[in-house]
Parts: sequence; C-alpha cells; structure tokens
Amino acid sequence: MNKKIIAAATIATIAGTAHAQSSVTLYGLIDAGISYVNNSSTSSSAAGNKLVKYDDGVAQGSRWGLRGTEDLGGGLKALFVLENGFNSGTGTLGQGSSEFGRQAYVGISKDNIGSFTLGRQYSFSTDFVGGNYSTGANTVAGNYAYHINDVDQLTSSRISNAVKFTSANFAGLTFGALYGFSNQAGAFAGAAGTSSRAYSFGANYATGPFSVGAAYTDIRFPAAASPTTFSTTLANLSQTATVRDLHTVGLGGRYLIGGATLWALWTNTHIEPITGAQTTFNAYEAGGKYAFTPALTGGLGYTYMKASDNFKGHWNQVDASADYALSKRTDVYLLTIYQKAGGNNKGTNVQAQIGDSASSYFGTSGNDSTDQVAVRVGIRHKF
Repeated sequence: MNKKIIAAATIATIAGTAHAQSSVTLYGLIDAGISYVNNSSTSSSAAGNKLVKYDDGVAQGSRWGLRGTEDLGGGLKALFVLENGFNSGTGTLGQGSSEFGRQAYVGISKDNIGSFTLGRQYSFSTDFVGGNYSTGANTVAGNYAYHINDVDQLTSSRISNAVKFTSANFAGLTFGALYGFSNQAGAFAGAAGTSSRAYSFGANYATGPFSVGAAYTDIRFPAAASPTTFSTTLANLSQTATVRDLHTVGLGGRYLIGGATLWALWTNTHIEPITGAQTTFNAYEAGGKYAFTPALTGGLGYTYMKASDNFKGHWNQVDASADYALSKRTDVYLLTIYQKAGGNNKGTNVQAQIGDSASSYFGTSGNDSTDQVAVRVGIRHKF
C-alpha cells in the first residue's frame, strides 16, 4: 500500500511539474465610447456636418488573444501568439476580416540571446518607436493621435509571412530585424497588385529614467499586402493607384521625472509610386503626461506634420486627455483633439486614422474645412 501511495504521489508531482512548465493565457481588452466630431464627412454626409457616434478602439484597438510558452529546458522556450482584432459596436472582425489579423506567430526563445519567430508580426517601427515614444502609445489619445493614415507605421505596421529576430536585453540595449516574404514565385521583391515584400530593423536603449529608440521599415508594393498594411488613401496621396515602395525611419526618446513622463519623436516617410513623383512626410511630435494621483493621469501632445514633393500640405494637431483608473483593469477617459490643416492639399486628403479600420477617420474633409475638433468619452476594460 505504501509503495502504491508513493508511486501515485510521484506521478502527480511529475505531472504537476510538466504542467507548470507550459502555460496558455487568454487576454484582451475592449475599448468603447461616444465621439463627437465637427466638419465630418462620410459617404452619407457632406463636409462641415457634425457627427456624434459610437466609436470603438480609440485608446487601444479592441482585441482578444492567446499567448503561450513551453519550457524546453536550458533556458530554451517555445512560444506563440494568436491575436484577433474586432469592433465591439458591430461584432465584426478587424484587419480586413482576418481571424488573427493583429498577430499570429510561433517561435523559440533563448535566455540571454533573444527570440526567433515566424508569422504575422509587428515591424520595429511599431515595436521600438511607435510603441514607446508617441502620444498615441503613452496616453489614451491612442489611435486619434497617430499620424495621418499611420503613414509612418507607428501603430498598425503588421507584416505577413515574416521571420523576426528580437534580441535579449543587453545592459539596456535591445535590437532586432524582420523580413516579410512576398510568397510569389519569381517575385522575391514583390509585384505590383499581387504580392508585397517588407523588411524592418531597429534598436532601443534604456538606462534609468531615459530611453531612446530608432527603426527603419521598407514595404515594397504595400497595397498588395493581405491584409493590407496601410490605408489605400495613401495611394491617393501619390496620385496613383499603386505605390511601388514605402520606406520610413523614426527616432524617439523618453524621460521620466517624478510623476511626469516626457517624450519626443521624429519620423520621415517616402512614398514612391510606380510612375510620377514621390511624396515625403515629416512628422515632429512632443508630449508629456503627469500622474496627479495613482488613479488620475493627464496627458498632452502636439504634432506637426508636413507633406512635400508631389503632395503638399501641413497639419498641426493638439491632443489633451484625462484618464481615471477605476481598478487595475478598468479605466474611463476624456479626450479632446484639435487639428488644423494648410497647404495646397489641405482638404480632401487630410485624414488621421481612428482605430485599425482603414475606412474610419478623424480628419477634415473638403477644401473649405481646414480645422476640426473631436471630443471623446470612453471606457476601457482589460482581461
């Protein structure tokens, strides 16, 4: 009897240890609220109309996902992420109706070296620059605060068919590289209308309260990516139905002092059409936030963006927000945005991305509408 008890206890211990070495986590968040926008133009309204609407995924895009790891021993782990984006107002899928359009990858990591992953993944423009040094990432201004159509790939730069290496942290330094295959025979560099190729690399350094990061991303024939990596409005900016190449570089820094966080960011983006002149975007951004109490945080950001060469225009945008945490997982927030446009193309194409939907925008529309105000009240719950 004693031998049977000991054997059973041993088996239970081994099973428990094996289970502890593997884990799968269900996670996600839902962001919803009401937004007011003046000078709005949709398919059913003229420029200059006011719009009050249910709005999803402003502070962060609504999502749910599965994240898992398995300990293989010796500091080696297998890992995977499957992440779905959705609209809480309609229940529909995001990212071109893809089941796991936000992220879908599997890979392996090694302590003190880094991770190697394969699948649909973020570029380093999103990982190292947009995710650390933008007003959109640091405050609940979120997707309202990212730059026009996310042209510089700060928030929604997801690359399909990608292989990616991200280093471990070496005394504050992390770095990485990514390559996204075209997956088309005879078109390793992509082909207009049928396949897209991308590569990205970047580095980030953090020491004490200071951090700085930089990244470069190049997407060949981005309109052919599936799901698309950017809004098709970008094609209109270069006055052509197909963009040959989109390449962007970004540099940002952040500093923490007491309850305050300060950041600054610069990006430079070139859009090259198959025929005709290129369009160049420069964006300059600065902002800060302050924790008045453990629950209440206020944020302020300013962005100046200029388009030159083929497409000409410039935009000033100010974002002000207040975020109150009801718990560790639930917060409510108030957000106000003001944007003013100028230049030869200040009207029709002055659009800044709302959420991850390429068909939804906060931005002026119509040549007579050069400024716009948006006000947002929202709630966000994480699980």
